Amino acid sequence: MKREFPEHPFVGVGAIIIEPERKPGQKQDARVVLVKRAHPPIQGQWSIPGGVLEVGELVREAAVREAREETGLIVEPGELLGVYDRVLRDAQNRVQYHYVLIDFLCRPVGGELGAASDAAEVRWFTREELPALNLAEDTQDVIAKGFARLDK
Repeated sequence: MKREFPEHPFVGVGAIIIEPERKPGQKQDARVVLVKRAHPPIQGQWSIPGGVLEVGELVREAAVREAREETGLIVEPGELLGVYDRVLRDAQNRVQYHYVLIDFLCRPVGGELGAASDAAEVRWFTREELPALNLAEDTQDVIAKGFARLDK
């Protein structure tokens, strides 16, 4: 099935990989991993690591696979943070891309951070660095939810 101008929506999974603050005396704020996309539909933009669910794959398994493929990190998926619609239209208002995104809060448990697969670049960002990235509204929302879970 073709992703561009699809006949049906695709199911995508996202891994909101957050590393909490270090203990007092250690200098590091909580931070989230983002990837700069190497391919359309959002080529050159920062986004959550993730991708399309494969046939027979469970959504949490897909989050683990996509995180590893794009970031080099091994993650443990936890809480479901949200389900989002991503519909992108062309100049004639035709649906060019349509995804239903399922995003999980994930904890890094191994691996080494490095861009791979669909990622042109990958890095950690603190909360303070995020506004300058002009992330999609739903991306900002789900990352905020992830940070909020850490603050509890």
